[in-house]
Amino acid sequence: MLDLRAITKRFGAITALDNVSLAAADGEFVVLLGPSGCGKSTLLRIVAGLEIPDEGTIALAGRDITDLAPRERDLAMVFQNYALYPHMTVAQNIEYPLKIRRRAPHQIAAEVAAVAEKLGLSGLLDRLPRELSGGQRQRVAFARAIIRQPKAFLMDEPLSNLDAQLRMATRAELKRLQHELRIVTLYVTHDQAEAMTLAHRIAVMQAGRIVQCDTPANIYHRPSSTFVAAFVGSPPMNLIEGGLGALPRPDGATTLGVRPEDVEISTTEQSGWQPASVYVAEEMGNETVVRAAVGKTFITARVSPDTRLRFEDRVWLRLRPGKLHWFDAGGTRLPLTESCSGPRLPSPPESRSG
Repeated sequence: MLDLRAITKRFGAITALDNVSLAAADGEFVVLLGPSGCGKSTLLRIVAGLEIPDEGTIALAGRDITDLAPRERDLAMVFQNYALYPHMTVAQNIEYPLKIRRRAPHQIAAEVAAVAEKLGLSGLLDRLPRELSGGQRQRVAFARAIIRQPKAFLMDEPLSNLDAQLRMATRAELKRLQHELRIVTLYVTHDQAEAMTLAHRIAVMQAGRIVQCDTPANIYHRPSSTFVAAFVGSPPMNLIEGGLGALPRPDGATTLGVRPEDVEISTTEQSGWQPASVYVAEEMGNETVVRAAVGKTFITARVSPDTRLRFEDRVWLRLRPGKLHWFDAGGTRLPLTESCSGPRLPSPPESRSG
């Protein structure tokens, strides 16, 4: 449905995107995830037609749109700052894409009413944007995008201006909405919680390249590199240079990785377990996060909220068998995971028509 091939973009001497390829199936929600400056927003702007690639092509529904103007691409974009017209009411903002297409007034009224009902905006149609909360403004922006019935949605960190509680609620609404609409969506964020909960697939970006493109479960449980392992997860994966104790290492392995939830802690000595000292323990309510020192190496563990530990307590650690990750000197996972150099499409969701 949306096919990006070998996209390269340079700004002077800086290569913002380096030979990026990605394909998204009809109805698929693909998230571009990465730190600031990795190229994810630049890639989205290129798909939207707001930037021109130096190399590569973009196709949507089998049609090459690389050289088309933004208005000719049949895309709808939702921005971080909502981009609402301040002098227009909610209804006027939502209906604007239909008015410029010269739709009949009775059709416009019916479609605005239907979209407003879907997004809980029916009682707000006569208000101006300044009279709305941040969450309400974002829903208006979603409504304006939906009413166009585009072939694809592009979303550039649309929830980043919301507080934590509202962001979680809006994220759930967005996930349900995309499920109902079945429209291919390309979504940019640096928030891994958004990526993990929203995406069918996540494309993790680093320095202008996609370094792993896979399901959220595989990104988390089978990271392709130390970069992905450290970037995805909170707390992040423990990365231990040289391994730990007498654990056997695969040939070529230099770094051991283990998720904090796969580190067990005992307050009594256990045969074969690694002695350690508690550096700090944080009680989070639903869990306790412990940072323990094994010599000069620090290891983070997520344990039961009933665990009571104090500074400098003596403990013993065990890394769960079968939950270890090994990486070579270049940071690549061993044994090598399936290639992410090109897009790997899952079975597409059912069509919008059913």
